[in-house]
Amino acid sequence: MIEFIQQPWSWYFSGFMIFVIMLMLLYWGKSFGFSANLRTICTLAGAGKKIKFFDFDWRTQRWNLLFLVGSVIGGFISSQFLKDPDAVKISAATIADLKQYGFNFNGEMNPAELYSFSALANPKIILILIFGGLLIGFGTRYAGGCTSGHAISGLSDLQVPSMIAVTGFFIGGLAMTHLIIPFLF
Repeated sequence: MIEFIQQPWSWYFSGFMIFVIMLMLLYWGKSFGFSANLRTICTLAGAGKKIKFFDFDWRTQRWNLLFLVGSVIGGFISSQFLKDPDAVKISAATIADLKQYGFNFNGEMNPAELYSFSALANPKIILILIFGGLLIGFGTRYAGGCTSGHAISGLSDLQVPSMIAVTGFFIGGLAMTHLIIPFLF
């Protein structure tokens, strides 16, 4: 059974599962968005007493909190017990481009030059991570949702604001890849 789970699955399986989940969410009148959990957690912590945005009935988002908890548990289980050391495969051209910027691909999902305790000794890395986190937080709030909410749920609902947001996400990703990362590294 473990071998079956560890093997690479075809792309269309994920697409089909997203389709099934979206049909269920549409049927029950829900919309998917991972960043909505932050609002719910802040409400649970009592932020609604001081800030109107957080003053809502968090119980309507219990299903989304369960999705968050399941994602964290599932991610932990898969990284600890189902990890395939050959799973992360990227092209030789991408590895060469990363090396040009000072990142050595070691087969992991995230580069150790950015995401490790030793990287935190570099003030430049700390500033990049803090500034990047602030930009993501601001962008998520400004766009009214995260990439998963807009790209999966919003586009499934045929929402024009989600199409605009997803277009902005792609333009921002291209600008980051081709203009900002070469400047920073």
